[in-house]
Amino acid sequence: MNFASSVAEALDAVCRNILEAQKKSGRKQGVQVVAVTKNVGMEKMREAIEAGLSSFGENRVQEALPKIEAIGKKVSWRMVGHLQSNKVKKAVEYFDAIDSVDSFGLAAEISKAAKAKNRIMPVLLEVNTSGEPSKYGLSPEKTLEEAEKIAGLENLSVDGLMTVGPLANEEKKLRAAFARLRQLFEEIEQKKIFGLLFRHLSMGMSADYPMAVEEGATMVRLGTAIFGPRTQNIENPSASSGFIPRQASG
Repeated sequence: MNFASSVAEALDAVCRNILEAQKKSGRKQGVQVVAVTKNVGMEKMREAIEAGLSSFGENRVQEALPKIEAIGKKVSWRMVGHLQSNKVKKAVEYFDAIDSVDSFGLAAEISKAAKAKNRIMPVLLEVNTSGEPSKYGLSPEKTLEEAEKIAGLENLSVDGLMTVGPLANEEKKLRAAFARLRQLFEEIEQKKIFGLLFRHLSMGMSADYPMAVEEGATMVRLGTAIFGPRTQNIENPSASSGFIPRQASG
């Protein structure tokens, strides 16, 4: 993968790739870019905000908190990594959405914490469409059943589905995983299990996002494609500048 010299250049390349994928597939849906900022320093994050990114995704609550405190609500914060039950209260307090709800039990914990905070928590249901044992997520075969149970919980807004593509970077397997998520989305939508806000298909990362867009993604989670190779050395959080909301669309 070739890396751009700046976040702005990288983001321009991402938007071009998304538009090309939409043109190729004939899909016209808007695609939200979530910048995954795991192990990304504050300078790069400020660059991303200045370039127009308005949605950041974090994998771990403890790494995200100082960034959220430094940057604040100039951007939206999405929890995209596996969420442990003992971190649910903090996640509900600090994040704007939780994209990795992988069980009814976790959904129930989020519901309880959201009710205590008197808020409605937007979430995505994570589905393990590849069937790989190393991945979290609902089984595709049980997703409809679990969705119906989760729909009965209070203080949750289930806005869509999420998946992580197979580890093997094979086009046939990747497309099958993305297509399976789209199929589940359409089945849930047809059954009217959730409300009108059920609209997102979060699938596709730096190595495979154009393919995910071709298969119907409305949200892609990008780290390396925007920030380049990441390092473990994170700067101390500091204040950031303003932002311009940005979304690629057909």
